[in-house]
Amino acid sequence: MSENLSQYRVSWDSKPVLRTIYSDFFARLAGHCKAGRTLEIGGGIGNLKEMLPDAVSSDIQYADHLDFVADAQSLPSGKNAFANIVMLDVLHHLEFPVRFLQEAMRTLEPGGRIVMVEPAITFGSSLFYRLIHHEPVVMSADPLVDGEPDPARDPYDSNQAIPTLLVTKYRRKQQQLIPGLKLRNVEWFSFLAYPLSGGFKPWSLISEPMARRLLGLEKFLERPLGRIFGFRVLIVFEKRQPR
Repeated sequence: MSENLSQYRVSWDSKPVLRTIYSDFFARLAGHCKAGRTLEIGGGIGNLKEMLPDAVSSDIQYADHLDFVADAQSLPSGKNAFANIVMLDVLHHLEFPVRFLQEAMRTLEPGGRIVMVEPAITFGSSLFYRLIHHEPVVMSADPLVDGEPDPARDPYDSNQAIPTLLVTKYRRKQQQLIPGLKLRNVEWFSFLAYPLSGGFKPWSLISEPMARRLLGLEKFLERPLGRIFGFRVLIVFEKRQPR
């Protein structure tokens, strides 16, 4: 396991508030999966397995708990191999997200789904992500640009704007470029609990019971306010059935 993953594991084991918030993310991912075989991309420290124990887990970095190591932009799985592909905080790290979408098209069975939770760049979250969070936000990027992936690239390189751009400014272009992959759901959510928890940092400004109460309140607010103030977005793509 890499040094970064080891540090994440320490934070996960020592912060109940972190586990509570991520359990909400995991439940959202699982709730949008259809029946069938599931591939997890970006398995990281293996915590999603607690919600989806039968998922086949992969990551670009080796760890003992993974089923295989692979780049999301070049999956070794066969055609129509999975009913679902699930991923948490992966898309905004990919060098060429369009390559992953094309690979997902090949790997998913007809009607299969990509279900992901990613950072959301909104009016309410933008200042936090730009000034406090360490990953960059580049709104001028094209999430559908293609190229040859660099094998020496740091897998933690990122642009937090990619998921938001993909389902807003570049939504129509994605449908034209990959017409067999339709955008089924976009849900903007997560307000104060996530940033106040400190994420995988050693600090937190709220306790685990406070996080639970905040998450309950946020669920009532996400439909009217999520697109304006949300810190997270859930995205579901579905592979079209053949005619």
